[in-house]
Amino acid sequence: MQYTFQPDPQLDYELVCLEHVVPEDHLLRTIAAHLDFSFISEKVRPYYSQTHGRPSIDPVMLFKMLFIGYLYGIRSERQLEQEINLNLAYRWFLGIGLSKKAPDHSTISWNRKYRFAGTTVFQDIFDEVVRIAMDNRMVAGRVLITDSTHLKASANKRKHQVQVVERSPQAYVEELEKAIEADRRNHGKKPLAKREEVTETKEIKVSTTDPESGYMVRCDGKPEGFFYLDHRTVDHKFNIITDVHVTAGNLHDSVPYVGRLKHQVDKFGFGETLEAVALDAGYLTAPICKALQDMNVFAVIGGRAYTPVKGLMKKWQFKYDSEKNVYRCPEKHELKYSTTNREGYREYKSDPKICQNCPLLASCTRSKNKQKVITRHVWEDSKEWVRFNRLSRSGKYLYRLRYQTIERSFADAKELHGLRYCRFRGKAKVQEQALMTATAQNIKKIALHLAKKAK
Repeated sequence: MQYTFQPDPQLDYELVCLEHVVPEDHLLRTIAAHLDFSFISEKVRPYYSQTHGRPSIDPVMLFKMLFIGYLYGIRSERQLEQEINLNLAYRWFLGIGLSKKAPDHSTISWNRKYRFAGTTVFQDIFDEVVRIAMDNRMVAGRVLITDSTHLKASANKRKHQVQVVERSPQAYVEELEKAIEADRRNHGKKPLAKREEVTETKEIKVSTTDPESGYMVRCDGKPEGFFYLDHRTVDHKFNIITDVHVTAGNLHDSVPYVGRLKHQVDKFGFGETLEAVALDAGYLTAPICKALQDMNVFAVIGGRAYTPVKGLMKKWQFKYDSEKNVYRCPEKHELKYSTTNREGYREYKSDPKICQNCPLLASCTRSKNKQKVITRHVWEDSKEWVRFNRLSRSGKYLYRLRYQTIERSFADAKELHGLRYCRFRGKAKVQEQALMTATAQNIKKIALHLAKKAK
């Protein structure tokens, strides 16, 4: 048998044009056709010297490399460099020919650690992409939907120290104290004595690996360990992410909400357009309900399951009469106003002489003095207003939007863009990861929408 020599095709020289090998419907082609990233140069100009040092890598190329990493869930900067060298579509998007190498991964790391550390450049780029969506009428600013998700910190849950820290006062405390004072005055009660300054403390677990993360313990099936929370807001129209805020995992969802909502209203001018918000049950607190009612925003917040003491009647069985300011029990007896306590709750108490002969006493109260006490927050009217909104036809529709918008946004971020775990340590770096992930998601949505519109 005669052997015929076959040349190795891997050693052949060929003339190749990148423009011809990248598919027409490739996502990066769509993004390049409909989004102009030249604004990045202006955002980063203050962090570059015009007169000193060697010429640096084009910042637009640098951030486009980051976008590739977050769009395709490439978690390592070293791996990102390798993927760019191997992938023709990535080379085309960055404008790198076949004979050149991609910028070294250390360039990305150095810029992130030194040049952009402590700056607002990632937030500025995220905000500019949101404004591009607004210019293309993809953000209505009418319905904003907020929730949070946990991100596993880069920290071993067994490596920690127990520290005693002070409890920080909530932002609404001063407003609540004014409301308590006014309520007591309206009921003819004396002002409460000035509270002595007592520093409240609590014990928490602090990671020795990433001290800024928070130890999270949840009873609803969620994992236990050190986490961060990504508080995210989306606009209902095209599910564009309008705000990203990272906190430690042991901070309650409701704490930063009102401040972040007002921050968006001021930044993007939603004051004239914002009509409604939709939140889950974790945000059902009296201060949030009061703040949203004061802002004249239709608030829909999920209800909480209330579990009464076994064998006792539920609170809703006692009807509140706002005109007489009393509660009525199922036996039609009145529980009259007694006082307003320091925590902001009005106390309504029954007459023990009537209660001791009541046939429902055993299922009403187990107090030794035969007296039933019901509390009502000074801002309870706002919570009832929110509850009425949730049960309305519009409220039920808005609450269902959460599954199509914010829940979908988190699912895509974790499954497609690598946001399930924190790449870095420290809140500022995790904030950068969350912002860049959200920016990549917004870029993808804008490009695909504009491409569909162009057809």
